[in-house]
Amino acid sequence: MDYRADIKTYIDHEINTLRKLDIDAINDAMNLIFETYEAEKTIYIFGNGGSAATASHYQNDFNKGISEYVEKKFNFLCLNDNMATLMAIANDIGYEEVFRFQLRGRIKPGDLVIAISGSGNSKNVINAVEYAKEQGNKIIGLTGYNGGKLKLLSDLSLHAPINSMQITEDVHMILDHLIMAIFYKTLCGIDHIKE
Repeated sequence: MDYRADIKTYIDHEINTLRKLDIDAINDAMNLIFETYEAEKTIYIFGNGGSAATASHYQNDFNKGISEYVEKKFNFLCLNDNMATLMAIANDIGYEEVFRFQLRGRIKPGDLVIAISGSGNSKNVINAVEYAKEQGNKIIGLTGYNGGKLKLLSDLSLHAPINSMQITEDVHMILDHLIMAIFYKTLCGIDHIKE
């Protein structure tokens, strides 16, 4: 089989989607993440499926990656990483509550929420975001497709404007590494962006 045409099409869609990203929104999100870091507050992050893996990856890249080289550490908390907690909440209360339940009584003023949903409509993500907003916390939403409800609820929307879950998830991971690489440079004096 010759897959080259399909490979080129996928890469072209990826590049075109990246070119359509809102650079001002990314810059604003980076400033909000930095302000939360400076204030030594918690950054809660979560998603389902591939977005759960993305959330876990963000936590790793900030809590270990960047934090290895700075005295003050990032404090990301990925709400989908503890399987026992997730299963207990899902079984005893309901899957739609797995993230909101973990925020209740825990989220503090100045804490930040990064919510990831390709469709923007995952009920458990929306429930947690609505709760955090009620507490006065800021929301960064990572979405694809038309952005769904999450795009509307977010204080800052990092939206991948494409109807593809795969490319949406790719873009969300690129944003992680983009932000990480720039913070490496600005906070740690390490330039990871080389030809």
